[in-house]
Amino acid sequence: MTDIFTQLDGVEFSARAIDIDTGHEIFNHQPDRVLSTASIAKIFLLHAALRMREAGELRLQERLTRTAAERVHESGLWYLLDQPDLTIHDIGMLIGAFSDNYATNVLISRVGLDRVADEIAALGYTDSALHDFLRWPRPAGAPARLSSGTAGELSDYMARLSRDELFDSSTSEIMRRWLGAGADTSMVASYFEPDPLAHYYYTRGEWIVNKTGTDDTVRADTGIAFTRQRRVAYAVFANWAPGTDRVLEVMPLMRAAGGLISDHLHA
Repeated sequence: MTDIFTQLDGVEFSARAIDIDTGHEIFNHQPDRVLSTASIAKIFLLHAALRMREAGELRLQERLTRTAAERVHESGLWYLLDQPDLTIHDIGMLIGAFSDNYATNVLISRVGLDRVADEIAALGYTDSALHDFLRWPRPAGAPARLSSGTAGELSDYMARLSRDELFDSSTSEIMRRWLGAGADTSMVASYFEPDPLAHYYYTRGEWIVNKTGTDDTVRADTGIAFTRQRRVAYAVFANWAPGTDRVLEVMPLMRAAGGLISDHLHA
């Protein structure tokens, strides 16, 4: 069913949900459409950090000290805290849990945008990108958007993460734990009604691990939803024109996508 993604004039969707074990598609709407994804590509920054750990190029217990040049407000907690340095593990947790912008910039300084791009290419993805570090206002000549991607590539990434194909099982669990701490369950995940601050376990028989992205013209959610019998990887991205506010129209459709996923999990 893809008709829920064609209901709103002036809103572009890219959406895909698949059964991780059988490949059955629950929904599929313009999965190769490249859209702005706000914070979604922070996933690939975390991925690159874990790949560097595997290569012995960094340690998760390595401490990184933030600088004034990396400071940015909006989403996150670190800019509100006194602590000037954190381990890479804890920086990853801030990014996964609160999409922390300050932590993202500090980790980009350590990992590098070029390394993130190389790791995305190694995954075989051509339309996903983390274009820049966080800065506001964006100066002339800077990339117009933080990140972009397609539902096809992000749902594929989540399926591979769930199957432990990207890392060994213990490293996969680090990534899932980072994302599983995510406090934004307002979009696709809202259908499952998890406790936003504590849901790394089954809630009414369902478990959700996800990462979201938000901007004035973007709502994006990608993740894994599963029961003890079935697993689904999904991505739902929505974009609309600057100067318009479509949030109150888009959010019910994101939730409806979660309902389609839940129906499959319990079919």
